[in-house]
Amino acid sequence: MLQLHFREMGQGTPLVILHGLFGTLDNWQTLARRWADAGHRVIVVDLRNHGRSPHAPEHTYAMMAEDVRGLFDQLQLGPDTTLMGHSMGGKVAMRFALDNPERLRQLIVVDIAPRFSDMRHQDDVIAGLNAVPLATLQSRQQADEALAQHIKWPDVRQFLLKNLYRREDNSFAWRPNLAALTAEMDDIGAEITAAQPFLKPTLFIRGGKSDYITTEDKLHSIPALFPNSQVETVVDAGHWVHAEKPEEVFQLVKAFVEQ
Repeated sequence: MLQLHFREMGQGTPLVILHGLFGTLDNWQTLARRWADAGHRVIVVDLRNHGRSPHAPEHTYAMMAEDVRGLFDQLQLGPDTTLMGHSMGGKVAMRFALDNPERLRQLIVVDIAPRFSDMRHQDDVIAGLNAVPLATLQSRQQADEALAQHIKWPDVRQFLLKNLYRREDNSFAWRPNLAALTAEMDDIGAEITAAQPFLKPTLFIRGGKSDYITTEDKLHSIPALFPNSQVETVVDAGHWVHAEKPEEVFQLVKAFVEQ
């Protein structure tokens, strides 16, 4: 179990937020502040091998859920807590809810289903990140040019470049544990299974232009594990629903948490 880096704001009923693959807690800062202003104690978290949290060679959902359990213990979070996760963080949140149902009031999952995800679509991202010549890198512009050889979408490159930072000696480094994430990519795609379903209220938020939650998932894989769930679609949003349509996500989460 690793001790996770987190940031906390606001007071009221707790809302814990987990980012996706190659993300950090910063991805949720703006929305987190708004939910805090709306009367919630919001805790944004860096998952293991991401952001400012510790690195480890293992990167399984069981271990990541254990890390989150350690954080719940550390912050003495009670059963009135809502846990929310996006993409990989959504699978961590599902794993945690299924393993520790008594620790949550409800669950929110953003644009991911419990089924197995083929992670080959991340091959270009992994190749791009590993192609950036950190040892000789002079600028972020150079890093973007190296990434562009593998990733043609500027917005994806900008998202990834948020992980690039300067060490004290002025050299560049990546915040994510690239070696571990490259080695464990199959585990990141793993299906979430459980002997018993999570019976408490669950909200799935999907992007209308994303295929991470399909009609098949809405009919089968989601209700099998989360029978007390609803799926809300944000039209004209892709996989990064919260970045593309923050107002819609803000309102959906606020209404669900306050119901």
